[in-house]
Amino acid sequence: MTITPSTIPALSKHVPWNKGKIVGAKPPLRPKHVWSIRTKLQVEGRMRDLALFNVAIDSKLRGCDVVALKVDDLAPGDIRPTVRPSDRRRPAGQSNLN
Repeated sequence: MTITPSTIPALSKHVPWNKGKIVGAKPPLRPKHVWSIRTKLQVEGRMRDLALFNVAIDSKLRGCDVVALKVDDLAPGDIRPTVRPSDRRRPAGQSNLN
């Protein structure tokens, strides 16, 4: 009697990268979390990251929209800069559902 190899492949021991992690939409940051992030960035002297974080929080833009901003897209304001809408983009905070 000869033993023939199985035609069913052996199960892989590969573990998915997101096993046990929460997937889907995340809850928004609470004000105490926003202020703790701002404080940490300021204490560490990371002014560029602090400025990008402030623009992202204040304008309610998504991360992919914030990193696509150029210096010319920002208009100086009283305390924090505001995002100046360009011809290629909708103003901040507007959705495409009207």
